Amino acid sequence: MITLIANLKGGSGKSTVTFNLALWLMRAGKTVFTYDLDPQCTLSDAAQVRKEESYEPLLNVFTRYILPKNLKPDDEVLIDVGVADMKSMKKAISTADRVVIPVPPSQADIWSTQRFLYIIASEVKDKPPEVFTFVNRADTHAYVKETKEAEQALMTLPDVKVLTQRLSQRTTFRRSFSEGLTVCELEPKSKATQEFEQFANILFPLSKKKTKARNN
Repeated sequence: MITLIANLKGGSGKSTVTFNLALWLMRAGKTVFTYDLDPQCTLSDAAQVRKEESYEPLLNVFTRYILPKNLKPDDEVLIDVGVADMKSMKKAISTADRVVIPVPPSQADIWSTQRFLYIIASEVKDKPPEVFTFVNRADTHAYVKETKEAEQALMTLPDVKVLTQRLSQRTTFRRSFSEGLTVCELEPKSKATQEFEQFANILFPLSKKKTKARNN
């Protein structure tokens, strides 16, 4: 399956999500092809740190979008791409089975998501990819309203599935990524790890359970 993790707006955390998902799938025994099509190359940088520190498994990241000829039905393709390379983004959209949009809890990010949905619809008219959104970098304070309001706003968007599991703004995500580690490796028993594993299992139900999402 080809999964595109993308957003028109910077700072959404897509590279961190892609990095953690790729290694989580690899540890589950999946063959994963990972692409970094963002000129900022943040995902590639994290993979390079991992290589320098000799962490296993290594994460090989391709910077040119050429799908392998021997791609099997059970293989996973993860693509991290930003708006800075619109040509690559449109090419990835046209081949993706699904698009995952991490959305920080702000009105600006909701507007950006709406624009991104227009781009997806304009690029693929015959068989558009399945689109998932979720609140990323959610505030951990229960009394902050922006996170819930952002999630409610996402649920009003057409032809989008809102994942029920949020990822919070936690130091563990930033620290682990900068050290070339996943949150599961750095702090296996942390809240960040619990959130991420629940999120990953929803997006990639390895047990073949039905994806837990809210359908609009």
